[in-house]
Amino acid sequence: MRACMLTTLDNPYDPFTQFDDWYRYDEDNGYNTCEYLARICETSDELSESDQNLAIEQAIDEIVEFNVTGNYKKVVKEIEAETLNV
Repeated sequence: MRACMLTTLDNPYDPFTQFDDWYRYDEDNGYNTCEYLARICETSDELSESDQNLAIEQAIDEIVEFNVTGNYKKVVKEIEAETLNV
């Protein structure tokens, strides 16, 4: 399964494997990346899991495309569905 995350260029932590450290760094620096992504993402509880993931990836792509601050990047990882805890 392909998973995508949004991060900043200066965040030294892996959002897949070091989420707590990644999140703390992100919040401490005032980026609020998770909240930003939530504002951009058009999703619903009525969507299937694959459609939810697609909506999240499309929102990440939009943020990276416009990248107003020049600080965002998309990271992609192939993972097994059972290990995805995001």
